[in-house]
Amino acid sequence: MTDAPVKTDVAIIGAGPVGLFAIFECGMLDMHCHVIDALEAPGGQCAALYPEKPIYDIPGFPRILASDLVERLQEQAAPFAPVYHLGQQVIRLDRQTEGGWLLTTSAGTSISTAAIIIAAGVGAFGPNRPPLAGIRDYEGLPAGSGVQYLVRRREDYRGRQVVIAGGGDSAVDWALSLADVAAGIAVVHRRDKFRAAPQSVQQLRALAQAGRIELVVPYQLHAIEGDGTGLKGVIVRDLDGGERRLAADVLLPFYGLTQDLGPIAAWGLNLDRNHIAVDPASFSAGPDGIFAAGDIASYPGKLKLILTGFAEAAAAAHAAYAIVHPGEALHFEYSTTRGVPHPA
Repeated sequence: MTDAPVKTDVAIIGAGPVGLFAIFECGMLDMHCHVIDALEAPGGQCAALYPEKPIYDIPGFPRILASDLVERLQEQAAPFAPVYHLGQQVIRLDRQTEGGWLLTTSAGTSISTAAIIIAAGVGAFGPNRPPLAGIRDYEGLPAGSGVQYLVRRREDYRGRQVVIAGGGDSAVDWALSLADVAAGIAVVHRRDKFRAAPQSVQQLRALAQAGRIELVVPYQLHAIEGDGTGLKGVIVRDLDGGERRLAADVLLPFYGLTQDLGPIAAWGLNLDRNHIAVDPASFSAGPDGIFAAGDIASYPGKLKLILTGFAEAAAAAHAAYAIVHPGEALHFEYSTTRGVPHPA
């Protein structure tokens, strides 16, 4: 443990896109931030799960890769000199007698802060693993081989036989993205209806009609084949028990993420299943000085979009101002009139 805690105005838990934008919003209100994230680098899911996935609904960017978005957000936050505590998790939260909160991380870091913004996305996350015998033997192999639960670089799949399992946005989007580099793509889904954006589904079906993607429906994963050092094939089964073998160098199962709030669940917040119920006027999470924004925040009419999280981060930062600067009136200024400081 450190002898004395470091002090800051706002502690941000989560360094994903919403957490990074919260740094900027706090900085514009003269509040300094320390940021804690369990991952080794900023970016959250955008960096860890789909850095090369294009995003189309960020205002001003008709198309931007997730990794590029993270880079831009870090650049935007840099003038306010945030301090990052990466590769560590907040494991304890205590009220301080003089006011504010004391956070303790798994690395032994102590942070004294007036306010907290929780932007932890879905909390600690991991893939939902399909129940296939021996599947763990093919995990952890080099990218582009075996069983992988995320795509970091499209080039890793060039010339490979790829089997994608799932019917949501991730499965459909990666099928479209890898169609240009893979030797072959088979999309396995238990029914012929996909739970993805209609335009993406139309593109998927068009590629299937052109023979560039094979839609293996209605089928489900049944078994995998290989020699332990590499995947050779995937066995699928239809509703009548009929089986097919698909040649495969790599299996990409996209069945969503398991999520766990971890220590956050014991902090006395307004919990709603695996989310934090907030007041949509202030994004208060319950106890004074604790706010939540992004996917972890829940309220009626919530839209789980990055752009929604950005607006929530701005609102949470403005609400935190009264905690950090009690008794001081907030004179709102637009960034166009105030400007931002130059990075050190």
